[in-house]
Parts: sequence; C-alpha cells; structure tokens
Amino acid sequence: MEKILDFSLPDKEFVALLDQVIQVLNTSQNADEQKAAQAVLTQFLETPEGWARCDKILDDPGASSFAKFYGLQVLGEMVKYRWKTLPRETCESIRDFIVGKVISISSDEAALHKEQVYVQKLNVVLVQIVKQEWPNNWRNFTAEIVGASRTSTSQCENNLRILALLSEEVFQFSSGQMTQEKTIHLKNQFNDEFSQVFELCQFVFSQSASLSESKPSLLVSTLQTLEKFLVWIPLGYIFETELIETLTSYLSVAALRSPSLKCLVEIGSLAVGGLYDNRFSTLYMLFISQLSNIVPVTTDIASAYEEADDDTQAFVMDLALFFNGFFKGHLQILESGDADHIAGMKTGMEYMLKISTVNDVEVFKACVEWWHNFSNDLYYSTRVVQTGLQLVSAVHSPGTSRKELFAPICSDLRRVMISRMAKPEEVLIVEDENGEIVRETSKDTDTIALYRTMKEILVYLTHLDSEDTDRIMLKKLAAQMDRTEWSWHNLNTLCWAVGSISGAMTEAQEKKFLVIVIKELLQLCEIVRGKDNKAVVASNIMYVVGQYPRFLRAHWKFLKTVVNKQFEFMLETHPGVQDMACDTFMKIAQKCRKKFVTLQQGENRPFIDEIILGLPGIIEKLEPHQIHSFYESCGCILAEPTNWDNCNQQVLKLFKLPNETWQDIIYKASVGPEVFQDREVRKKLVNILKTNTRVAKSLGVPFYVQLKWMFPEMLNVYVTFSKALSEMVKTMGPVMTRSADARSMRAVKKEVIRLLEAFYAHDDGSNKEVTMQTLIEPMTEPILGDYYNSVPETRDAEVLSLFAQVIKFSKGLPVGAVRLIFKSLFACTLEMIKTNFEDFPEARLNFFKLLRAINQYNFNEFFNLDDNPAAAEADFKLIINAIVWAFKHTERNVAETGLMLLIELLENVDKSAFVTYFYTMCFRLVLNDILSVLTDTLHRPGFKYQAQVLMHLLSVVAAGRVTEPMWNPDNPEEVANSGNPPNSRQFVVYHMETLLTTAFPNLTRAQVQAVVRNMFESLGNTKIFKGHLRDFLIQTKEFGSGDNTDLFEEERKAELEKKQQEEQERLKSTPGLVAPLGNDENMAES
Repeated sequence: MEKILDFSLPDKEFVALLDQVIQVLNTSQNADEQKAAQAVLTQFLETPEGWARCDKILDDPGASSFAKFYGLQVLGEMVKYRWKTLPRETCESIRDFIVGKVISISSDEAALHKEQVYVQKLNVVLVQIVKQEWPNNWRNFTAEIVGASRTSTSQCENNLRILALLSEEVFQFSSGQMTQEKTIHLKNQFNDEFSQVFELCQFVFSQSASLSESKPSLLVSTLQTLEKFLVWIPLGYIFETELIETLTSYLSVAALRSPSLKCLVEIGSLAVGGLYDNRFSTLYMLFISQLSNIVPVTTDIASAYEEADDDTQAFVMDLALFFNGFFKGHLQILESGDADHIAGMKTGMEYMLKISTVNDVEVFKACVEWWHNFSNDLYYSTRVVQTGLQLVSAVHSPGTSRKELFAPICSDLRRVMISRMAKPEEVLIVEDENGEIVRETSKDTDTIALYRTMKEILVYLTHLDSEDTDRIMLKKLAAQMDRTEWSWHNLNTLCWAVGSISGAMTEAQEKKFLVIVIKELLQLCEIVRGKDNKAVVASNIMYVVGQYPRFLRAHWKFLKTVVNKQFEFMLETHPGVQDMACDTFMKIAQKCRKKFVTLQQGENRPFIDEIILGLPGIIEKLEPHQIHSFYESCGCILAEPTNWDNCNQQVLKLFKLPNETWQDIIYKASVGPEVFQDREVRKKLVNILKTNTRVAKSLGVPFYVQLKWMFPEMLNVYVTFSKALSEMVKTMGPVMTRSADARSMRAVKKEVIRLLEAFYAHDDGSNKEVTMQTLIEPMTEPILGDYYNSVPETRDAEVLSLFAQVIKFSKGLPVGAVRLIFKSLFACTLEMIKTNFEDFPEARLNFFKLLRAINQYNFNEFFNLDDNPAAAEADFKLIINAIVWAFKHTERNVAETGLMLLIELLENVDKSAFVTYFYTMCFRLVLNDILSVLTDTLHRPGFKYQAQVLMHLLSVVAAGRVTEPMWNPDNPEEVANSGNPPNSRQFVVYHMETLLTTAFPNLTRAQVQAVVRNMFESLGNTKIFKGHLRDFLIQTKEFGSGDNTDLFEEERKAELEKKQQEEQERLKSTPGLVAPLGNDENMAES
C-alpha cells in the first residue's frame, strides 16, 4: 500500500493502486488492514506534493467514485492551506481545471443527475478556490458564473447551488474559518456584485410558466438559493421589486409551495424599521389570501397533520415559522391597519392556535415562541396603561383596546396552554412507553425549557384575565372530579398549569382558587382506586403545594395538612412517590421554615418539635438517600435565625436515632474492634455520616454542637480504618485496595472528610478560633500523616479538597501549617498524577484547587516553603512546573483550573516584591508552554484563559517591569537579537517570531512578524488582541478546519450572561414569573 507514496510511479498504476487501498479501507474485514490503509491515505493527504496527482485521479475514466472523492479531498486541503505558496500560473491552472470539470458535467443533464455527489464535492472545492482567488485574482467570477448559467438549464441549476454554497461560506460559516479582514472583504464584494446574481434569479422566474413543466427542479434550486441570500442582500432587491408578488404567487403551485414559503419566512422575519411597512402589509395580505385557498381556516390542522406526508408536515412547520417571524416583527402594522388587516391578523392568529394543537413537539415549540412574545407584549402594553399617570380614560386607552381586541384569542390560548402544559422539573413520576407509572430516570432538559416558557405565557395570560384562567382551570378540574375527562395526561397538564401560575393572582384570588384546588385534589386522592392512579394524583398534589409557599405561609392549617400529607406519601412505596414527597418537603422547609419553629395558635409545641418527636414513624419506609434528604430539610428549618436560642437541644433531639446507632457501634468497637470488619456496620457508619453531612450543609453554624459531640470518636474511626487499610496493603499488597472490604473502609474515611469539609464550608466563621482549636488543629496531623504514609491507591482526593477549604475558612494559615500541608500533600500527589493524564482524576482537580487556595490566602508562603533558600526555590519551581503541567492537561476542568491558577498567581506576583525574581526565572518557560497549548487544537476550549495569560506576559514586558535580562548572555544569537541597547521586549519579539515560524512552516516570516507586532500593539484592548490571535490561529493549518467555536466562547458567554441578567430583571418585574422558591421568604412572613 505504501507504494502510492512513490511519486515516480506511472499515473495509471498509481490510480489503480490508490483504488485498491481505498477498497481495503471500505471493505476489508481485517482491522489491521483498514488501519494500515487509513494511515497510508492520511500520509498521502499530508504530503506537500500529493495534490499534484489529483488531476490524474479525476481524469482517469477507470477511477472509482471513492478515488475521485479522495482526490478532491486532497485538492481541497491544498487549496485551504497551501494555495498562497503556489506560483500564480499553477493556481490559475488548477482553477481552470476544476471549472472545466464542473462545466463538463453540469452542462449534461443526465451526467449531472448521475454524478450528483461528485458534482457536489467539485462545487465545494471550487468555492474554496473562489474564496482564495476572488476578487483580486478572479475579478470576473460573478459575471462568468452568471453568464454561463444562461447557456443551459442544468448548468444554471448547478451554478445557483455554487452561489448558495458561497453565500453560506461567506455569510454564515466564516467565523473561525477566515480572518476578519478576509471575511469583510468577501462580504463587501458579494454585496457589490449581487445585482448580476439577482438578475439571474429574475431571469429564471420570468420563465416559470415553461419551467414548471419542463424543469421544475431549476425553479426549486433558484428559490433555495434565493433563501440563502435573503438574510443579507440589500433590501431594495426584496421590497422595491416584484419579488414578494412572485413568491406569494408560487404558493398555489404545489411543487414550489415549500421553497417559496421558506423564502417568505426569511422576508417576514426581517427587522428593517418602518421604511417598508406598506410592502410588509402587502406581503401578509397576499399570503393570507393564498393560504386561505390552500388550507381553509376551518381545517382541523392537528388531524390533517397526523395523516400528512413529510412535505406537508414540513409545510405546517414553515407556516408556524412564518407567523412567528412576521408577527414578532410586524404585528403593529396589521393592528394599526383597516378592518381587512385586523381581520387578516385574527385569521393568522387562528391558524397559529390550530397549529399549536399539532402533536409534534418541534412545531409546538415554534408556536410557543410566538405566544410567549405575544403574551409578554400584550401584558406589558396593558400594564403601562394601568400603572401610568391615568391622563387618558381607560376606555380609550390603547392598552385596554388591545386587551379587548385579543381577549377571545387569549381565552383560546389559555385552553391550549393548559391542555399541553409541559412537565416541570420537580415532577418525578411519569408514564412510560408501556403506559405504566414509573419514576423518571433522567431529566429532559428540552421539556424543562419548554415548561419555563409555557409557565411565563400562562402567568402573562393570568395577569391579563385571572378570572378567565380561574374559570377554565376549575372547569377542567371539575371534569376530573366527575370523571368525564379523567386521564393521567389531562390531570397532569392541568395541575402543572395550576402550579405554574403561582404568584400571578392577587393573594385573595389565590386563596379562594387554591382552597378549591387542594381540597378537590385531596378528595380525588381518596376516591381513585389503583396504585398508579393514586401515584399520579399524589404527584400532582405534591407539585401544586410545593409551588405556593405564599399561600402556605399565610394559612397555617393548610400548611400543616399538606406537610402531614407529604409524610403519608413518604410511607407510599410506589416508585417516585417517596422521592417526590421528600423533595416537596424540602421546598416547603426552605420557604416556610419560620412557621415550623414558631408556636402557632392552638398548638402545644412548634411544628418542628412535633416532627422530631414523630420522626421514627415518618422515615420508617424511606431509603437511605431519602432519609438524608429529610434530615437536610429539618436542618434547613432549624437554621431559621429566630430559632437559634433553642437550636442546640433541637439538633441533638433530631439526631437521637443516628446518634444512638453511632454510640452502639462505638461501644461494641471498644469491647471488640472486630465489629468494624462487618460490612453492614461500615455501611451504617457511612449513612450516619452522610446524614450529618447533609445537615451540616443546611444548618451551618448551629451544627457545631452535633459535630463536637461526634468529633473525638469520628477521628478515632478515621484513624482505625487508616491503620486497617495500611495493614491490609502491607500484608497482601496494593491489589487488595480494590477489594470490597477496602472500598467500604475507604467509604467511611471519605465521608468523615466530606462531613468536616461541609461544616467548614458552611460555617460563617463567627466562632473561628473555637473551631480552629477544637476541630481543625486536632484533625490536621492524623489526616495529613495518613495521606502522606498511604500508598497512592488509598489516598483520598477529598483530603486535598478538605485542606483547601480549611485555608479558605481560616483566611490564611500560619507559615508552619502551610509548610506542613505542602510537605504532606504536594510532592506525593504530584508523583501520582504526573505520569499520565488519566489516573486519579479527582486528585488532579483537587490538587490544583488546593494550590489556588494557598495562592489566594497564603501567597507569600509559595516563596517560603523551607528555611533553606535553595530548597525553597526548588519547591517553588516544582509548583510552577505543576501549574504548567495542569494547563497542558487534556481534561478541560484540570486545564482551566491550571490556567486560572496561573492568572491569579501572575496577578499576585505583580503586586509583590517577587516580580523580577519570578519573571527572570519563569517567563520563558510559561511563554513557551502557553504558546504550545494555544496553538494545539486539543486545548481549544482554554482559549479565553490562554489569551489572558499571553496578554499578561507581553504586557509585563511592554511595560518594562522586568529589569533583569531574559536572554542567555552566553548565547551570541540571543544577545544579538535582544536589541541595541538590549531590552526584554526586543528579545521576546525575536523569540516569539522564531518559535512560531519554526512551528508553522506554512506561514512566512513576514506573516508571523505581523502577528507578533499586532499583539504588542493591541495590548491595551483585549477584544482586538484576541481578534489578532484568532486570525493567527485560523491561518495555521491546525486551526484552519474543524470547529473553532471555542475561540469565541468568551464572547458567547458574555453575551449569554448579559441576556441572563436582562432576563432576570424582566422576570422580577412581573409577579409569578420568578419561581416561588426564588422569592425572599421573609417578604411574606407574618
């Protein structure tokens, strides 16, 4: 197979041999043969002169299609990466060759149809050439392709596809594929020459009568190409020609209906100000007129959709997209029009309501997008009138008239939204494909997102007319109670809708509405028969009550009733019911905790005391993870600040059951240590510790009383299992660390560490000195000593995270403590993780979290890790090497943690007395390795931080912060290139140019010099700096293809964060939009 790499081989023999290699790759059953074939083909692809044989492959009549595809792949790679290095005459020769191939096939109708895939790949290569040549070296490209299109219908069809491809390449996919300058240049050129392309489209349309019979595919191709142009062409081509009339007329032609509608979708979605309002109005009225003939408004679109073919279903989707896009941008044009326009608008809304009932989630999402926009706009326009200065009578106000105008549509929309409400995240009980009620196994993020949007629609609609919402929902609930419309689906969607409008009614309305809903649901739970039916009703009760904390806080009896109902559900073993009961109790505990700890009228004790007293019966049938959740909820209640005076005794009472079990185990162990050899005992210890950890997180500072009680024996348990593991390894070898016994012993140790870390993370530090003396100091040596002396397989990564948290909690430790942590954890962990990128993944991440904590709170100790200066410097170099190793890691979290640590370290260095020392010793090492990962596609996701580090390093040099020479005085070449007089900036420029030119031979020295110069010149502007950096990476072969979206991730995140912030402000402005758990409990506390 390697013979294809012999370029002295005769052309005929080469093509035949190439075909054999490709056949082995595609058909061989031998994996080694396939691997060898792939390796040879890849090597040929990467050989600089390989492209020179492509014409022989494409010209050989005996070559297979696969060989030709491969030849085009090789040629395409050359055009992308080496075009600029070829002599001009060679470029023109290749260009003419590909153009000739395209013309020869596309001129023949039969050949074009037969060789569709081949022509498509030829078109792609041609477009790549156009991007390189046009306009500088191919000024007449547009005129040539338009002129050639008039010679035959088949050639015209293919040329339109080429133009569509070019449009996509320039206007849609240029980001990350071409430099900024090149992209702008091509866009301007395409705009300037578009008139010729538009004339070609018009020429085709002018012959539509004959082409509809003889060549309908040409009309379709023209419309498909036009669709690609509509997003960017000058508006005059759309609105100052007969294009709108042409496109709407094609709706009546079945073959052209879909592509013409897609064009109208693009036009209808354009936002161009008020300049072309008349033309938009014309477009809509022509469209509605045509649509009413094709699909009468009385049509049951949902039923028709079920029986329709794929094309018709796609047409319905495009209808939804058209109305969505047009209404969002231009509804006001229709609203302010005459009676015909308003009637047409209402007709369009009716179509959207009917399409909204289609049983297809993607179609429904398109409709929901519009209804969200519509309800939002209608609500806010109405609210402006209601909350304004009331200078105009409400009867004549535009907001009121709008509300009345759309009232029937809103009422129908409420029914549609309620009947199709998506499942909220909180509901864990679902119907499976067999029609059985089961526990949900994974979250459906699409459904959750859809629910949130539908929730907002219903909230807006409720604000617009809460009585209508109330009436519709209660009528549907009555139909569930009398069983006329009983079904799991109907009850679910109704209750999900009821839960979604929490906060949208006034408190009085909400009380009246909810009293009915909750009473009837509780009654329904009693009267339905069958475990599945009861589980469905139970899940809906739990969801609804969990959404109305304001109501529960204001109505103590209801709160107590529904909480006790949750406790009943905790005894129900149907899959999902107990989990959901625990989750609902958690939500109520978080939002109503003050009610639990306050003595309510008519009660003998606070409700939390009653719960603690009855706790054994409540948790009797719960699984361990559910018990942990229950205890966490109780911890949340006890954390209520007004309760802290009584908290200590309540905490100890809460833990009565687990503490008794713990004491029993500890006592038995004191009599006979062999009790710890029982796996069931170890399992109990793990569960007790997990329960404590959950409460430590929710309770915070008051948990100290429980932790202090457990701590001495807990530390003894940790030490006991540490010794047992060491003995096991000593007698039976490291292989025993994988045994079930070893794993369960380690599980106990890990939970001890997690419990301590959880408490330190949630302790506010108000008793820091006491915590340091009673907990942190006693645990430090045993835990560090165990970690240091253990074999790598039994070291717990949680220890690294624990001491990172200890440093954060203490806001910095004494130098002796930092040295002890460093000596115990650093070197031995580095040895574990530095040999490869796979072993001990948790230790890797936690190791760098620990270094970040030291850097943040004990930065100076990095330079003072030993009394011996030489040893201290060696330790510091190890830290730098570890950070470099981290950002070279292929696992994204580790690499990003390393980069963030480096950035934080550099910022600390710049504010310290170690500037010259650090940069003299480390600058070149860090610079070289940052450039290495920056130009490695495996590290693309780290671009934001890599660019930040590089910019920081160059800024230090540009500002002259480093006074010591960075070059080697003993190296004449480095001295010569450090400037005259010598300076660090001059040397770094030379160093980067040399490094990058060597690494990327496909770039000229002049290109690299321009890149380095641009970087230094843009140090004051992060956006411009990163732009130059991206352009450089795109020019390199490594980044010239593939997905470069990670290079723009920071901008996307910033835009997303801005939108999220704006979204939060919008949500806060309307009652009911923010989830009830997001509100401040105390605002509604009485």
